[in-house]
Amino acid sequence: MGLTLTEKILKNHLVDGEFKKGSEIGIKIDQTLTQDATGTMAYLEYEAMGVPRVKTERSVAYIDHNTLQSGFENADDHRFIGSVARKHGIYFSRPGNGICHQVHLERFGVPGKTLIGSDSHTPTGGGIGMIAIGAGGLDVAVAMGGGAYYITYPKIVKVNLTGKLSPWVAAKDVILEVLRRLSVKGGVGKVIEYTGVGVKTLSVPERATITNMGAELGATTSIFPSDEITLEFLKAQNRADVWTELSADEDAQYDEVIDIDLSSLVPLAACPHSPDNVKTVEELGAMKIDQVCIGSCTNSSLMDMLKVAYILKGKTVHPDVSLSIAPGSKQVLNMLAKNGALSVMIDAGARILESACGPCIGMGQSPNSGGISLRTFNRNFEGRSGTKDGQIYLVSPELAAVSAINGYLTDPRTLGDMPKFKLPEVFEINDNMIVPPAPVEEMDKVEILRGPNIKPFPNTEPLADTIDAACSLKVGDNITTDHIMPAGAKILPLRSNIPAISKHCFTVCDEDFPERALTLKKSIIVGGSNYGQGSSREHAALAPLYLGVKAVLVKSFARIHRANLINAGILPLTFVNEEDYEKIGQGDELLLENVRQKIIDGKQQLTLINKTKGTEIPVLCELSGRTKDIILAGGLLDYTRESIAK
Repeated sequence: MGLTLTEKILKNHLVDGEFKKGSEIGIKIDQTLTQDATGTMAYLEYEAMGVPRVKTERSVAYIDHNTLQSGFENADDHRFIGSVARKHGIYFSRPGNGICHQVHLERFGVPGKTLIGSDSHTPTGGGIGMIAIGAGGLDVAVAMGGGAYYITYPKIVKVNLTGKLSPWVAAKDVILEVLRRLSVKGGVGKVIEYTGVGVKTLSVPERATITNMGAELGATTSIFPSDEITLEFLKAQNRADVWTELSADEDAQYDEVIDIDLSSLVPLAACPHSPDNVKTVEELGAMKIDQVCIGSCTNSSLMDMLKVAYILKGKTVHPDVSLSIAPGSKQVLNMLAKNGALSVMIDAGARILESACGPCIGMGQSPNSGGISLRTFNRNFEGRSGTKDGQIYLVSPELAAVSAINGYLTDPRTLGDMPKFKLPEVFEINDNMIVPPAPVEEMDKVEILRGPNIKPFPNTEPLADTIDAACSLKVGDNITTDHIMPAGAKILPLRSNIPAISKHCFTVCDEDFPERALTLKKSIIVGGSNYGQGSSREHAALAPLYLGVKAVLVKSFARIHRANLINAGILPLTFVNEEDYEKIGQGDELLLENVRQKIIDGKQQLTLINKTKGTEIPVLCELSGRTKDIILAGGLLDYTRESIAK
């Protein structure tokens, strides 16, 4: 029996575990990336491990999230990350060089290699045939130190693409269609592998759009084959030497197959407040809009920008609409400037933003109250834009641009004939904003620059014998990491200061939670299904850790957040019977007796006693040998220190 592309790469990188479905495997990591919202904590964790120089083939630290410097905090974090990178063997992409996923695709990604990044949209690298996975910062720190990265051997879903996209229908519409079919939790425990004759009709930037937003499925990652289209892209980036042809065997077996005829797709939009709330433009109608934002790691490539410029040429943005455009990298911005497309955008009335994440993470450009905003981004969770009642729709750049001109949601197919857009044979290459690490012989001379906002990792302790604590918070289904630990210009600068950022933990759901949790000193959170979906931000686990949360009991977890809870030493529990969720109320006193010994003994079903209501509830604590040891040690940092000492 042949192998899928996913299996080929995973098997080639297997260093621990049994290569079978559902088992935990450890894989060697070739490359890592961090961004500044998660990077400061990741590098504090890396320092705490005591490994002098990274052991990966390539590690890159990007500055792209916290670029709005309204105080000293962000600038201090950038200096800290830059100094750590220089000292410990990490390449440093300076502010202004671009969004991590766009730049990594352009300058560092290698087909067939493994990449983990402390950002949930790291699967963008699957667009050139990488196994690229979003992870918590501590997992990335361990990988930089030479440790394996552990995942559950995934199910592999084949998405068989046939046909060709119709004019003005975009790659964004492909992934929106997949989300419409599978939902935001339909990819949990799975890798989405794209195959079929339709693959050849998609450029690398289009493939990267699809793999990027595959993160919204909850999938481990998504991947395309590496073929002549990939070679053409890498050759244009003067990196043809890293290309390898990679594809699945013809007789490869998949766990699930989805067929998509590209020619049958129509322009789509994800409606508020979830990426899987997908409708056709025809269903939505000519809806008046207030704002359009074009960019993000999903849709900020040169190809996207050239299409936008074509649509805007000779036109003026509607007087009732604010249009902002953020090219994804310095390379893209520079090429737009040189070929005249940037001038076209400016002439039309677009506001040109820095090559950074910006509005996608609530860092500026928040819409007016109740405003309807079309965005080419990947997430539209409630309040993520910075405006709590903002109505955010996720669309393609083509749809966004034509709607900005008309002032209402417009089907881009009304534009008529579409010209053929081609990537350049040679990209403008200038890596002067990427600082290489110091040579080994000079690394000891590099001083680490720490600002006053940088605080140490929260205190951890081994798992207690018994957990006797109140339910400090009860929440519903589809709680995102934006609910747990909001982003935005006010909060993101505190990412390196857990005591300060914890004051904002869950305030979207309950403004009193941080103070209540601190007063209780130890507590348990109860939630619904798909708890922790969205960003990889480990702060959504570290802030509850600081606030004394000992366990989280839910109907089901999102993959990355569950891993982050384990890494923080917080016990992840699920209901055996989902209806038992109704048997716990906020404030109830809960008890897990002899929990440490039961976990040591390998028992997966535990009994939770609700002392307030006098009931017993069966719960699952599904931990493998390694994750069991991490929880017992008090978290991954303690476990890693112990392993290094041994």
